[in-house]
Amino acid sequence: MAEGVKLEIVPIEKPADTNFILGQAHFIKTVEDLYEAIVNTSAQIRFGIAFCEASGPRLVRFAGNDEKLIDLAVSNARRIGAGHSFIIFIENGYPINIIPAIRNVPEVVSLFCASANPVQVVVAATEQGRGILGVIDGAAPLGVEGPEDKQARHDLLRRFGYKL
Repeated sequence: MAEGVKLEIVPIEKPADTNFILGQAHFIKTVEDLYEAIVNTSAQIRFGIAFCEASGPRLVRFAGNDEKLIDLAVSNARRIGAGHSFIIFIENGYPINIIPAIRNVPEVVSLFCASANPVQVVVAATEQGRGILGVIDGAAPLGVEGPEDKQARHDLLRRFGYKL
C-alpha cells in the first residue's frame, strides 16, 4: 500500500431489495441532469439522487421524487464521501431501465455498480480527499450453471419481460 493512503470499506446501507446505481461524474449540474434523465425515461420510477461535490463548498447535492430514497442517497453519499461520486436509489423499476439514459448524461464519467445485492465500496483516503477504487457486489460464485440453471435463467428473463 502506498504511503499516505488509507483503504476503507463502506457498506451500502439500504433495504434488502432496493436497487441502486453508483457512479462518478464531473460537474455541479450532475444532480439536475440525472434527475431529468430518470424522469424522462420512466414516470413510475421512484428515486433519490445524491452527488458529492469535489470543490467549492463541497456539499452533498441531492434531488429525487421520493423523500425516503433521497434520504437514503444522502446518507450513503456522506459515508462514501468520494469527490464527484453519485448514488441513485430506485423503486418501481430496475437499473436496466435507466442506465442508458444515465450513460447519456454528458458529465457522467463512469458507473461502478448497479445492484440490489449487498455491496461494499472500496474507498481510498489521502490527505487530499477520498476516491472510489471499486466495489464488492454480492458474494463469490459457488459453481458453474448447469442445464437446470440455464433454464431457470431463461424463464426468469421472460417472466420479467426482458426476452421473448
